[in-house]
Amino acid sequence: MNIQPKIKILPQKKLIGKRLTMSLTDNKTFQLWHSFMPRRKEITNSMASDLFSMQVYGSPLKLGDLNQTFEKWAAMEVSDFENIPNEMDTFILEGGLYAVFHYKGLSTDNKIFIYIFETWLPNSNYLLDERPHFEILGDKYKNGNPNSEEEIWIPIKE
Repeated sequence: MNIQPKIKILPQKKLIGKRLTMSLTDNKTFQLWHSFMPRRKEITNSMASDLFSMQVYGSPLKLGDLNQTFEKWAAMEVSDFENIPNEMDTFILEGGLYAVFHYKGLSTDNKIFIYIFETWLPNSNYLLDERPHFEILGDKYKNGNPNSEEEIWIPIKE
């Protein structure tokens, strides 16, 4: 695997969605998205149809620690926080420098993340930054399909 990312500066974004605390060994991603997807149309001021799958770590990411807890979000970008559906929360995603990887394949295949953190990052001119990690699930995202496409956004600093 040799995927070269685009280095992008992300502007601040406002998100509305649902969140759950989990770890990789206690993965609740299915429950999170199962509760979010039927209600996403209640977000009336969304900026686009893209979905954000975001991980917020309370402490620095410990690579290989499958028990590290984090907050996982299922969210959409919004123009403002005027109308927040019941049982949903707001999040301000601070802008900054990101390595953006275009990924095609199953979302359950973690080889891309092994490549990013064990091959690309150590050989790049960047360090991992302590900001949210996220995937943008756009029109070409198809859950459970090997031809699914998404963007993986990894926070970096020089």
